[in-house]
Amino acid sequence: MSASVDLLPPRVSVRRLDSILVDRIAAGEVVERPASVVKELVENAIDAGATSIEVAIEAGGRRLIRVIDDGHGMGPEDLELAVERHATSKLPDGDLGRIVSLGFRGEALPSIGAVARLAITSRRAEDREGTSLVVEAGIKGRSRPAPGPRGTRIEVSDLFAATPARLKFLKSDRAETAAISEILRRLAVARPDIRFTLRTENGSPSVFPAESEPGPAAHLRRLGAVLGADFPPNAVPLSLAREGIALEGHIGLPTFHRGAASHVHFSVNGRPVRDRLLLGAVRGAYADTMSSDRHPVLALALVCAPDLVDVNVHPAKTEVRFREPGLVRALVVSAIHESLRRAGARSTTTGAAQALEALRPGAAGPFPVHSGTSAYVRPIGTGYRPAATPSFAAPAGYHAPNRAAAGFGEAPQALFATDLAPPGADLREDAAEPALDHPLGAARAQLHETYIVAQTADGIVIVDQHAAHERLVYERLKRERREGGIARQGLLIPDVVEMAPAEADRLIAAAEDLDRLGLTLEAFGPGAVLARAIPSALSGGSVRNLVLDVLDALEAGGVEEGAPSGSGDPLSRRLDAVLSRMSCHGSIRAGRRLRPEEMNALLRDMESTENSGQCNHGRPTFVTLKLSDIERLFGRR
Repeated sequence: MSASVDLLPPRVSVRRLDSILVDRIAAGEVVERPASVVKELVENAIDAGATSIEVAIEAGGRRLIRVIDDGHGMGPEDLELAVERHATSKLPDGDLGRIVSLGFRGEALPSIGAVARLAITSRRAEDREGTSLVVEAGIKGRSRPAPGPRGTRIEVSDLFAATPARLKFLKSDRAETAAISEILRRLAVARPDIRFTLRTENGSPSVFPAESEPGPAAHLRRLGAVLGADFPPNAVPLSLAREGIALEGHIGLPTFHRGAASHVHFSVNGRPVRDRLLLGAVRGAYADTMSSDRHPVLALALVCAPDLVDVNVHPAKTEVRFREPGLVRALVVSAIHESLRRAGARSTTTGAAQALEALRPGAAGPFPVHSGTSAYVRPIGTGYRPAATPSFAAPAGYHAPNRAAAGFGEAPQALFATDLAPPGADLREDAAEPALDHPLGAARAQLHETYIVAQTADGIVIVDQHAAHERLVYERLKRERREGGIARQGLLIPDVVEMAPAEADRLIAAAEDLDRLGLTLEAFGPGAVLARAIPSALSGGSVRNLVLDVLDALEAGGVEEGAPSGSGDPLSRRLDAVLSRMSCHGSIRAGRRLRPEEMNALLRDMESTENSGQCNHGRPTFVTLKLSDIERLFGRR
């Protein structure tokens, strides 16, 4: 017979716990791991006005954590009280609704002292000597005079020695060191005016020098030191204020992304936070410019009155609660949208670097030998015999916005029509050739009937014609929907699309919403729908494929995690998700030969369309290669 375990404790009388046990229980809320200790001690140093903070650790913080700052320091009386529970200098008026500091020294220090050996030495500028104090396993020693510079030095040794069961839940030294490093990185992003140093047993210290002058330029330099040297050239400045809330910082281009959200940095009134509302707003802002499995890189600082945000909703104060969450979310989404719109058509420098690396001699091995001629470069300026009319006709009646302002002249009736030049026609550009000083230059060739090569004043641009046109069609459809309605084209012969009965029911249930998008569907018996009209911008393609693409978008449920629109309206998110699928269906396909004027018109459209640097799935639409980099490939520099 197996032994049984009585899970019910014996009946005992209610009693008051001793103070040391109370401190150890309370420490569990504050001191979760070595990184928690570092966070509390460094935030105390910041609150003390420190301009330089040094952190040293051993064994991932288990054996030793030392934090030295040059802040205001504490006198003997303050030091005695600082290690007592419920004693702090950070609530002068006792108002929990107006917290302007990062933490409470009178909470963190006794919690740490309850589970480890805590030694503090501190001196104020006006004192001739400092004061030292030791707390071991919750027992406070007597304060003593001690020499030392202005500021505070805190050493935490043998963490969790008083509660050894907690040691079993810690990770490896490397993992704990990485967690401590991440804490300092987030604080360094929030406070570029402070010098941060991390010393470990292995390797040279990590140092983030202080930026002496405030401003966006200094903040961007600090971000380059923390997030990597690739971030500044791929970042866009952001600044927006609304109804007493200000948001500033830098955001990465949509094509500059990562596989995890660890590079999303937010601070609220100087406090680094990992708040679900803010993370959701960021995801919504990038929803239709980035793949759902990728994450942006950014650092934003939100500043508001202390009574507009509650920082006491989480023991570690990593989450906050706003009085007006809808306002904050709309502010974040609108600010990111506006900054990306102002950025225009930009390609990431990392894409160019990858392309140049692939072009280096030996990177792709020996040149292959081809027996056929299906893959070739068609240069502009020579005649060619066009292929047969492609099976997919590009959208008829597509006009580039602001074409005259872009210097290209009037738009043709069918910008991407299939009536190519006759055999042997001279396609050389005349005096009206687009100038090379356009951001995306002038088209020079089409490679593999898929990529457009353009020459700029200082390099070349390679454009993925399908990805680029997909974004242009998507932005056009969104603009038409929000300006009163998407233009539609009735089908001379309605098209019947067959599918599973449940799928047909889903489409008919959404028929009213789809009609707003220019797609008119009717029920046509079980397992079929009848298409009577489609958006004009998508005419010429397969109606069946279009309907099935829309069905896929509906079954995916739209982009519920984010919100492409600033309103955050679920219906808007759903309709934009459908439009994204439709625009992919209606774009120029790879393998379509384009005339020179079509290529140049596509480039001008990209320059005048927001978010044209990436397609709807987050892939880049073009790569820029500087002439100087190309010259280095050939040893000219």
